[in-house]
Amino acid sequence: MAVLTDEEIDSAIKDLGGWERTGGALRRSVKFLTFLDGIDAVHRVAEHAESKDHHPDIDIRWRTVTFALVTHSEGGITDKDVQMASAINGIVGDR
Repeated sequence: MAVLTDEEIDSAIKDLGGWERTGGALRRSVKFLTFLDGIDAVHRVAEHAESKDHHPDIDIRWRTVTFALVTHSEGGITDKDVQMASAINGIVGDR
């Protein structure tokens, strides 16, 4: 799978509410009402990621969960990352 160009990434981000490109990855931080709501969302994302064999980096800080996506084996952001970002949006909703 090919690494996306800057233009392709910029175009994809327009359709991915809440995501930005920083540090060579797609990132989104989501603040939940409670710590356990965040943990529940992480669990649902993890189940989806496992089914797709494409796993985000996840950082949990109390009620804020940050997801980071990059295809390490390809050395950059690929379509798999864009697809996973869209799936994560579907799982966590608009927050």
